[in-house]
Amino acid sequence: MANSGSTAGSTDAVILVGGQGTRLRPLTLSAPKPMLPTAGLPFLQHLLARIAAAGITHVVLGTSYKAEVFEDHFGDGSELGLELEYVTETEALGTGGGIRNVLPKLRADTVMVFNGDVLGGTDLNGVLETHHASNADVTLHLVRVGDPRAFGCVPTDETGRVTAFLEKTQDPPTDQINAGCYVFRREYIEKIPAGRPVSVEREVFPALLTEGAHIQGHVDTAYWRDMGTPEDFVRGSADLVRGIAPSPALSGQRGESLVHPSAGVAPGALLIGGTVVGRGAEVGAGARLDGAILFDGARVEAGATVERSIVGFGARIGPRALVRDGVIGDGASIGARCELLRGARVWPGVDIPDGGIRFSTDV
Repeated sequence: MANSGSTAGSTDAVILVGGQGTRLRPLTLSAPKPMLPTAGLPFLQHLLARIAAAGITHVVLGTSYKAEVFEDHFGDGSELGLELEYVTETEALGTGGGIRNVLPKLRADTVMVFNGDVLGGTDLNGVLETHHASNADVTLHLVRVGDPRAFGCVPTDETGRVTAFLEKTQDPPTDQINAGCYVFRREYIEKIPAGRPVSVEREVFPALLTEGAHIQGHVDTAYWRDMGTPEDFVRGSADLVRGIAPSPALSGQRGESLVHPSAGVAPGALLIGGTVVGRGAEVGAGARLDGAILFDGARVEAGATVERSIVGFGARIGPRALVRDGVIGDGASIGARCELLRGARVWPGVDIPDGGIRFSTDV
């Protein structure tokens, strides 16, 4: 590891944060997904802290959707010990086009690219070491998953060299999947076609294999989660709170809940399962929060139950209401004794009257 500092220091990082976050609607109507509060911080801050901890200082964000929000929050990055720059796509260019689009801002010959919606714990210097030690043109971080059928998979040979990129199949030949973190030699970013949408996974990587480029795999079993769905977002946030997922951005004790100092939690409320209670939020007496995420200013009133759900900015959950596996938009109000289950999504500002939606027959 003696040279890893110099390796990381001569590496640029690129984070792709241009997506619309449609699977997390309605929360992403007001904020881009990487800016949603996760264990009390914007999701992107956990990744930026990991990059800084690895010794990489120059980071370029490839933005598109609600692009201005990122710079408004992070500025030049100096507070995180980083030098941040921003490139905005005027049209959606896909993953490969997004990487090619930031080329004018890149300075280093080694470029580490991150998907902005992955929560991970892999050792970034380990990935860089694999890249340099194998003399690869491109290195892919591959993670082993229990059930690879939901993903395209990436087999490697006995030297760790990537041999194919396979689409989703019911009978995958390997449990290794693309973890959304790549290291490029700069010249291979220059080869990506400019000015049009390009998929790095479906177009760039297979083409490089065909032309004989050396694509190396860095395989590990570190923590990894794509935060694209409400279920994964809730679990990832809870894993951060409980210390299952690592983050250099979080200091202090890990435990069953993370409550902002300005929030109010009444006696007799139960907060478990990695629950997060945001700034100025309120939790009433006898409420039960299990794996809940309350954004700033949200209110859960007496006797209500919120399980594995996200409650948006300023939203209200009425007395004795039940929200399970749901997403409640900003400013929505869920009346007393309502029951919202199994993936229910309530749009911002919607007002559901007391007892207005039930799954049970009793009232």
